[in-house]
Amino acid sequence: MSIIRNEVPTDYRTVEELTRLAFWNVNAPGCDEHYLVHIMRQHPDFIPELDFVIEEDGKIVGNVIYTRATLTDQQNGDVKNILTFGPLSVLPEYQRMGYGKALLEHSFKKAMDMGFDTVVIFGNPENYVSRGFQNASHFSVNLSASNTYPVALLVRELVPGVLKGKKWIYRESPLFEPPFFQPDSVQAMDFDSTFSPLPKEYRPSQELFYIYSHGRITLPD
Repeated sequence: MSIIRNEVPTDYRTVEELTRLAFWNVNAPGCDEHYLVHIMRQHPDFIPELDFVIEEDGKIVGNVIYTRATLTDQQNGDVKNILTFGPLSVLPEYQRMGYGKALLEHSFKKAMDMGFDTVVIFGNPENYVSRGFQNASHFSVNLSASNTYPVALLVRELVPGVLKGKKWIYRESPLFEPPFFQPDSVQAMDFDSTFSPLPKEYRPSQELFYIYSHGRITLPD
């Protein structure tokens, strides 16, 4: 029987290990996502109330972790507090079995209880369209005042229509940027060395990640 609960400090290493296994060689040879999880709990934009694990028969098989983000109204500069999540991690042998969906739906309900109405992520559309996400162009959410939108920038309104009628600039937490988080840094490599060695290799999913992360949608003026 599955149980969803908040992560506690005694779970930290287990969650970092499952995150490493979930992302290893998926987006690039090796991964840094477990290092990101390790350090992001120290950042003020991390939201402990939205840090959940899912257990199956007492074993932690998945985790989702949220941070604060913002949308700025391009017209008047008003700032709207929203959420982003990630990493969302499920052990490889438990993937495509509904654990990620359960974590998201549970966390969405909790987020609404906390007063949040919008979630914006960078993610693989193949994984998230079925979870109610759409490309950000549908909501006029972008990284700049442009009519060209990243393919991987995805939005879910927890309250339908809440973004309607405005144009927004999305800003994720600075925790995802240097100097706080630096992929392939000495610190990241040192942290990874505390885990059992895994081989780094190429997989086709890495090319898919490249295509989605660099793809753009341009709308007519």
